[in-house]
Amino acid sequence: MFYSNGIMWYDAKVNNSYMKGYIMQLMTKEIEKSLPPLGTFSETLSEDIPIAFKMFTPWSNWTWYVTEGRKEKNGDFLLYGMVHGLEKECGSFMLSELEEITGPMGLTIERDRGFTGTLNQVE
Repeated sequence: MFYSNGIMWYDAKVNNSYMKGYIMQLMTKEIEKSLPPLGTFSETLSEDIPIAFKMFTPWSNWTWYVTEGRKEKNGDFLLYGMVHGLEKECGSFMLSELEEITGPMGLTIERDRGFTGTLNQVE
C-alpha cells in the first residue's frame, strides 16, 4: 500500500478475487489547513457560504458538501455541511464514518478534486 497525490493504492482480495485499486484520501493536509472551524458560518446566509470540499459515492446519488469542520482529539474530523442523499439537508457527520463505507465491488467514497462553489449553487 502506498500514497500518491492523495490516493492510497492497494492490492486486496474482494469476494475471493484479487484486485488492485485505490482509496482516495478524503482529508488532505491542504484541506485541513484551509477548513473553516465549526460555527464560522452560523450567522451567514447560505448563498454566501463557500464549500471547502465535496465528497460523493460513485455508485449512487449521495453527495456531501463540506463547509466547516474540527479535528477531534482522536484525530478524526467532525464535519458540517449539506448532504444530498434521499433528501437535501444540512448537518454534521464524522469523516471516519464516511471512510468506512464500501459500495459494490469495493468502491469507496471519493473527493471531487476539482470542485469549487457555494451552497446556493448546489441547493
